[in-house]
Amino acid sequence: MEFSIISGSASYTTTRLTIAQERKISSHIYFRNLLSCSLALDLLTTTIYLQLAKISQLRSTSATYLKFSMAKQQISLTAKLINGGIAGIVGVTCVFPIDLVKTRLQNQRQGQQIYKNMMDCLVKTVRSEGYFGMYRGAAVNLTLVTPEKAIKLAANDFFRQYLSKNEKGLTVFKEMLAGCGAGMCQVVITTPMEMLKIQLQDAGRLAAQQRKQASMSPTKLAATRVLSRSYNAGPSTAASALSATQIARELLRTQGIQGLYKGLWATLMRDVPFSMVYFPLFAHLNRLGQPSRDESAPFYWAFFSGCLAGSTAAVAVNPCDVVKTRLQSLNKGASEESYNGVVDCVSNIMRKEGPSAFLKGAGCRALVIAPLFGIAQVMYFIGIGEFILDLSPFN
Repeated sequence: MEFSIISGSASYTTTRLTIAQERKISSHIYFRNLLSCSLALDLLTTTIYLQLAKISQLRSTSATYLKFSMAKQQISLTAKLINGGIAGIVGVTCVFPIDLVKTRLQNQRQGQQIYKNMMDCLVKTVRSEGYFGMYRGAAVNLTLVTPEKAIKLAANDFFRQYLSKNEKGLTVFKEMLAGCGAGMCQVVITTPMEMLKIQLQDAGRLAAQQRKQASMSPTKLAATRVLSRSYNAGPSTAASALSATQIARELLRTQGIQGLYKGLWATLMRDVPFSMVYFPLFAHLNRLGQPSRDESAPFYWAFFSGCLAGSTAAVAVNPCDVVKTRLQSLNKGASEESYNGVVDCVSNIMRKEGPSAFLKGAGCRALVIAPLFGIAQVMYFIGIGEFILDLSPFN
């Protein structure tokens, strides 16, 4: 009985110990699980913190890269402006005498020719006006050709980059559209530059025409005075003393700012089609000289492409250049008519001089434009602007 009780007691005691142990074990397991959860939570928190730190670092890096990219684009634009300016100055210095001949040949009327051709005009200009007479009006060009060429080339690059977004390449239509935008941007500088330059370039022709008529009939000198403006009136000696500043002041005084922009529509008619032809043609010609897709064409190929594309575009738009030159010439020779706009100019030239008059000076214009844009493309290839910026203390 006792044994049983004892046995029962023993059995009961054993059971009690087993439950206590189980509770103790369960307590250990609970705290261990709780500790594991805490450690897991700490680990998760640490991981999230590290990820957030990494994201913050990436954002900081992206912001830095974005600033660097923007600065790089600004430097690239500045370099393009420098390249275009230097190319314009070098090109104009080389070909300006031919440009002067082009203007004088285009302004000649049928039956009143003083110059037979390009060489005859150069020879007569040197004889009557000296060597520096071939550079009459060059100061205006050298002053304004830098912003003009810089705007033209930089605007074309800008429009090409804008139109090529989300695409692998540009279609011919979009290339022409970019050229159209560049041509429209440049006329802000081109129109007043051409306006002043033409007056100075054509003054020698008018003076030569006056001398010729005076030698033929001295009594008609007063009746055939060719300089119609007050700032330009007088014999050839007065014409040689003209300056672009005097002409600009007189135009601003008498006509306002629109006086400097006379012939704006004719300039647009010339420069917009020119850019639409030149830039796509140059891009395709230059692509033919690339050894591979990732390599650029050699500099001599860039020069050749610029010359060929420039001369082709120049001849294509020469009729528009003739109209622009006639409209912007303020001073007329004897029996030289004035025009009341583009349509009137075109109809009068067609009726009195025939279609061939629209090709006057085409060869000279091709000889002017070809090296001008060839030099410009070589300047871009060499990277003169980038070199100057690298030497600059502001880099």
